[in-house]
Amino acid sequence: MRVQETATVRCRPSAVWDEVSDPARYAQLIHGVTRWEELRAGDDGHLGARYAMRIRVGSVEVGGEVEIVEYTPGCDVAWTGITGISQRGRWRVREIDPGVTSVTVRIAYQSPGGITGLIADAVSARQVRANLRATLETLRERCEGGVSERGGRPHPIAFGLQQLRALDVLARAGVLRPSRPDRMITAALALHQWGLTAPGGYAAAAALHPTVTAIVDEAGSLTFADIDARSNALANGLAAAGIVEGDRVGIVCRNHRGFVEAAIALGKLGADVLLINNGFAAPQLAEVVRREDVNAIVHDEEFASIIGNALPKSRRFVAWGSNQRAKATPIERLIRKSDARELRAPERTGRITLLTSGTTGTPRGATRPQPHTADPMVAILSRIPMRARETTLIAAPLFHAWGAGHLGLGMLLSSTLVLQRQFDAEATLAAIAEQRVTALIAVPMMLQRILALPARTRRRYDTSSLRVVAVSGSALSEDLAQRFMDAYGDILYNLYGSTEVAWATIATPEDLRSAPGTVGRPPHGTVIRLLDDAGRDVEPGQTGRIFVGNDMLFEG
Repeated sequence: MRVQETATVRCRPSAVWDEVSDPARYAQLIHGVTRWEELRAGDDGHLGARYAMRIRVGSVEVGGEVEIVEYTPGCDVAWTGITGISQRGRWRVREIDPGVTSVTVRIAYQSPGGITGLIADAVSARQVRANLRATLETLRERCEGGVSERGGRPHPIAFGLQQLRALDVLARAGVLRPSRPDRMITAALALHQWGLTAPGGYAAAAALHPTVTAIVDEAGSLTFADIDARSNALANGLAAAGIVEGDRVGIVCRNHRGFVEAAIALGKLGADVLLINNGFAAPQLAEVVRREDVNAIVHDEEFASIIGNALPKSRRFVAWGSNQRAKATPIERLIRKSDARELRAPERTGRITLLTSGTTGTPRGATRPQPHTADPMVAILSRIPMRARETTLIAAPLFHAWGAGHLGLGMLLSSTLVLQRQFDAEATLAAIAEQRVTALIAVPMMLQRILALPARTRRRYDTSSLRVVAVSGSALSEDLAQRFMDAYGDILYNLYGSTEVAWATIATPEDLRSAPGTVGRPPHGTVIRLLDDAGRDVEPGQTGRIFVGNDMLFEG
């Protein structure tokens, strides 16, 4: 078994190397390691040194004697097992940009059977991977901390205050709220099994709020319990059709239940999801399918022609068609005929990949890491006051980073999501009035189209329930921001970011009123640096390259 995890750390390589260069400290750094004691010094203090190592797997501790077999200052340190279990390990440190370091930790084991064979079984593999991820989080905290944007060790008081602020944000959003003990236990078990993923979020919500409406679309409404059961059935149906763990499956759909259920079901199978722009022409889509190694597609019937011969029909699954209300699409048939039994979590966690905008060439995949803490949610909620268990209309396309991000946020907030397959300004106002929507997720052009409606048409709909209108995806002009707030109140929030870095800054209504055109300020846990070509901070008023650090940077 080989387990490897990589993280990006916002500091220079020397700071990371200071943390990983001394194996004698691994018991305090590597999660799961309970013993790492020096038995023999190396020739230069490290190379050839031997250590007694123990690692905990469940309730069992296994290990043996290891020797440092590679030691390249500033770059690599590797060890191999000498006695006990057969194992190899490695730290790899590389600078990928000025002040930005990629660090990889890898552990590989042979599994001859017996007690040491526990390492190779699925449960243990997941635990080892979780330990490595936790190790990298510890490393990131040590190198970035909460005290200085220039790297270095964290200051305990600053870090503690940061965590208290996170708890305050979650409490104000209504996430930390008492519930029935039995439901809380079931939800906790779901999150333990699936983590903070789409399957975990909806399984937990189904435990806590089974009868609450999760999705409202043109086909009707579904509760959280419905979504969990239907996605179980869909996952089992897709598995019977040949979709397996590690497959990469594209989704080419508009905003509707099929998009959401497919993403959850694929996550339950451990498949990777590629969100594909449904506005692509056939040659562009074929190129993306080839380059991104897509081996199946979930799509709306209307996009069959642009998919063409990019994939065989046996690897294509229609999620929405002209007869959707009759429940006759292949995805619906799979759900109806398949067993809704709960699946066992796969060994690997499926990843979600979005496509870049393609402004500098062909759109390419940008894979986001799966969150292991609530920090990404805290970052958004620290500047945009959305609330748990309220109603959100996601008008932005779900394949876009902005729409997909709010699908994830709505999942963790247990929000009721209102989805419309195509944006229509008046239909959006009608849905806000009918569903008493509290948050609208849009792009600036959608606000432009709403304001372009005749005033008498806009007055026809009661939009007083709206507390938040959050936009991103393109530039928000000063004029549009002011006119929209004049018409609908100071409820407008603007996020500036990209597919690769997720968010960078968020402007609140107060920001937009006091400095029209501003991109706002970095939210919780986000660092912005302006560097020159040599990687040095530029002086105030000078131009530099923008570097962004947060918990949702793409992998690469």
